[in-house]
Amino acid sequence: MMEFLVADWLGTPAWFWLAFLGIVVALTAFDLGVLHKEDREMGIGESLKLSAFYIGIALAFGAWIWLERGADLGMKYYTGFFIEKALSIDNVFVISLIFTYFAIPPKYQYRALLWGIIAVIVLRGLMIAGGAALVAEAYWVLYIFAAFLVFTGIKMFFAGDHEPDIAKNPVVRWISNHMRVTPQLHDQHFFVKVPDEKTGRLVTAATPLFLALVVINLADLVFAVDSVPAIFAITTDTFIVYTSNIMAILGLRALYFALSAMIHRFYYLKYALAAVLVFIGSKIFVSDFLLGGDKFPPVLSLGVTAALIAGGVFYSLWKTRHGEDAAPQLPHDAIRP
Repeated sequence: MMEFLVADWLGTPAWFWLAFLGIVVALTAFDLGVLHKEDREMGIGESLKLSAFYIGIALAFGAWIWLERGADLGMKYYTGFFIEKALSIDNVFVISLIFTYFAIPPKYQYRALLWGIIAVIVLRGLMIAGGAALVAEAYWVLYIFAAFLVFTGIKMFFAGDHEPDIAKNPVVRWISNHMRVTPQLHDQHFFVKVPDEKTGRLVTAATPLFLALVVINLADLVFAVDSVPAIFAITTDTFIVYTSNIMAILGLRALYFALSAMIHRFYYLKYALAAVLVFIGSKIFVSDFLLGGDKFPPVLSLGVTAALIAGGVFYSLWKTRHGEDAAPQLPHDAIRP
């Protein structure tokens, strides 16, 4: 048993992975089975408190990594966590649009978000495992990731505001054409039994809540296209990449209800995120071609990242301090092109 726990798995002892998965399972079970055993609407105050709890857990986990695996990986974990947390803020508006389109009331949104997070844990794991395998086989893939981040960051500076048309989503149309979908919700259920129009026999049908869940997960895959390479540009340690990613996402559902009510206050954050992506992408080229392969100082990377994100948050709050009318049009999905 001890040999298994200390065995190397993707560059990290197995017991580190088991400890992390134990934390994720415990938090999810506590959230679903205790905090939200019954479907109800979450207030802004409760949303902020629960989000602070999740952030506290994530920061404590980073401190544990710092103590057990060194300051270098600890700082890289925190850098990845802050980047993913900031990038996830723009997910909120798209998720809000999805819930609005499918007419999902607030008391059922949390359950859909929770199951969405569970799916994300698996999907992000597959994407990160694939990325790690590519980098291990061909280091030059990192240069592609870095160039993509720089390109994405520059594009974000000039991206216009436009609202995604959920009705034209090909997956939504495919499900609607190939599955029975009820026109109305059935409480918190994703599938229900309904009588067939021709035979009268009970058949299984999806509900709008299930469609919303599918679209939310598809949206996350799109978001992951730039967030996953961003963390790989910081470190190729699979454990740090995955844990920082998931720890940031775990608290998103708690923060959603507070952010969705004040997302207009964070309009200018997109410019800070664009600068972060350009910086993270550029530092790979700086390290390999200007510093002769020397590592870019992790403390400097963390400091610049935190400063840019904090600057974007505070500038946005200051510019919109006089109310919603002080901010430009809501950013929709323009934060990520």
